[in-house]
Amino acid sequence: MLTDIVPPLSDVPVGADLWPALVQVLGATLGRQGAMLGVKDVANGRYLHVNGAMAAFLKRPISGIVGACDAELFDAGIATTLRAAEQTALSQREPLVSDHRFEWAGQRRDFSVLRLAAPGGAGGRVLCSVWTDQSAVRARDAQLKTALEQLELQQRANEALRRELTDQGLRDAASGLYTRSHFEDQLRREVDLSTREHREFALVLIDVDPLNKQVVELGEAAQTRIFEAVGRLLRGNTRAMDASCRMDGASFAVLLSGVGLATAHSRMEGLRRQCATQIVMHESRELGFTVSMGVASFPHTAHSQDELVAACENALAEARRRGGNHVTLASIRFEAG
Repeated sequence: MLTDIVPPLSDVPVGADLWPALVQVLGATLGRQGAMLGVKDVANGRYLHVNGAMAAFLKRPISGIVGACDAELFDAGIATTLRAAEQTALSQREPLVSDHRFEWAGQRRDFSVLRLAAPGGAGGRVLCSVWTDQSAVRARDAQLKTALEQLELQQRANEALRRELTDQGLRDAASGLYTRSHFEDQLRREVDLSTREHREFALVLIDVDPLNKQVVELGEAAQTRIFEAVGRLLRGNTRAMDASCRMDGASFAVLLSGVGLATAHSRMEGLRRQCATQIVMHESRELGFTVSMGVASFPHTAHSQDELVAACENALAEARRRGGNHVTLASIRFEAG
């Protein structure tokens, strides 16, 4: 504020020459602070006094500014803006601070202008304007803001990369599905949640049926294309709340949250048909495959995780005994009455 950088009025001589002495002291003090001072006659809008800093900014001698108005010193757009701010300041009893940004001498300049109306000589009024150049400060603020935004973007990118790397560590490279260890953690949580909330879910074990001679002869790369296709189909046929994984080799598993045995069978039967009709291309050759599935549900076919997995394995073994390309349900347990 003005009172922070100028001497108290008690330090200025009192008398008929109070106003000229005040503006001289004020102008010199502000000039040492790098601020510009302009004093105008409210009646005609012409400058009565400017300090050296204001004269240097306008690139004119003080004598060439005193008696001039803003329309003679600035272009029309700037003069109009300054006049509007002055009219607002004249209607206020307290000092008014305004921000002005405009092009000057080929540079973008930012100013904070404090305006205060005061009594002048011969009963008139004057308007004192103290201009403080904020260009360097705001440039630094803009640079700091940009740096902080870039830092935030980098942090977000690092976090996304961290999540991606973490996720990659939990997924099988070929199928894109979760690894066995992560799937077993999810299965334990699902058993615990379903036990506490008395709800059901289904577990499905899937084996790719023995591959035909053509696929075997094409080697590991062709088999990888098959496993990639299984992964795509599993991801496309499961919800966000479900979980699917590659257990090992040609074995896969799916956890269907909140799903009963009949619904699980219907969904897996649809998946089995998709697998049987899926065409996989490798080295310009069409490869086909089928899968066998065993489906069990909690708590209808098992009351613990171990029992659930065992029931699912037995159902899968039965599907394979039936020649593969089959979905088999685990038997529902009936408690003795």
